Amino acid sequence: MNIVLVGGGHAHVHVLAELARKNLPGARVTLVTPSPETPYSGMIPGVVAGLYRREEAHVDLARLCAATGARLLLGEARGLDRAGKRLLLASGETVPYDLVSFDVGATPATRGVMGAREHAIVAKTISRFLEKFEHLRDMARAPTGPRRIVVVGGGAGGVELALAISARLLADARDEGRGDKDFSLALVTAHALLPTHSAGARRRVRAALARAGVAVIEQSPVTGISADAVHCANGARIAADATILTTAAAPPDWFAGLDLPRDGDGFLAVRPTLQSTGDDDVFAAGDCAALIASPREKAGVYAVRAGPPLAANIVRRAMGRATLPWTPQSAHLSIIATADGRAIAARGPFTIEGAWVWRWKQRLDRAWMARYRGLKPD
Repeated sequence: MNIVLVGGGHAHVHVLAELARKNLPGARVTLVTPSPETPYSGMIPGVVAGLYRREEAHVDLARLCAATGARLLLGEARGLDRAGKRLLLASGETVPYDLVSFDVGATPATRGVMGAREHAIVAKTISRFLEKFEHLRDMARAPTGPRRIVVVGGGAGGVELALAISARLLADARDEGRGDKDFSLALVTAHALLPTHSAGARRRVRAALARAGVAVIEQSPVTGISADAVHCANGARIAADATILTTAAAPPDWFAGLDLPRDGDGFLAVRPTLQSTGDDDVFAAGDCAALIASPREKAGVYAVRAGPPLAANIVRRAMGRATLPWTPQSAHLSIIATADGRAIAARGPFTIEGAWVWRWKQRLDRAWMARYRGLKPD
């Protein structure tokens, strides 16, 4: 039985550990991923803000595979031969499978935004974003370096990044004895700020952005990005030396060539069992998947919580047993770190804020990381 996991996302990290615990007779598990490490999205804004070291926010997939007996194959998937049951890689290699699961995340939706690929720093993939952000920090240290920073996207991810970037660049300026008054940072969103959050959460987040000196520009869909500006549909031109794009998620381009059902946005369509609506031997979870029966926003919390039901159903399918449905909760806890030693927690209409919320978030994030980083090779 060849079980192939494509992508090292949050759900697959749990699947690796669970498959090792189940120890299925004759099962050979292969993880296919372009990188030997995977970031934990909940901690990335903390890395940007300088509150975590980079390694603290990444799971070592090579070590995890060694600890769980899985084979790690570094490569990029590019297609699926369902008739021959083979995963196709960009290198031309093929990987045979009996069961295959996709957890490859998503990319920012750049279609309709002219110049985005040439002039913007996209927030995904995370590893590339961190590299580009470090380059931005280096450039900002120069007397003529970038001073006008614009973050595009008013969801929780955009808010956290805007606050983290502001904190880090201003701290760099102060640490090096440079003035920090010449920096400006703006957050531009096509709709209202945090459209899926309550009014109370939006009020607290607006206050946090104001404290950090981040200007908020709402109801301004971005149509173009140039080397020195962000251009909006309403004719507004926002001066920008650097633009970070955190807009709505889009599926990987190569999904268009998969002979599998997808939703209207191009994500893999899955049933409540996390199996493809068109193939019982194909699973998908995380941002790359769309639960047709219970659509949810693209949020890391759903990828994390999909791990246990995904693992259970892969095991059940491998053993010839019926898979079981999973319905994610309709409302989830959202904790937005404000990069000043505080955080804002929101769920439904309820919201709280304080330094203790940041400490709570740290404990939750570190506990998730410890669960998989603590595994040791046999």
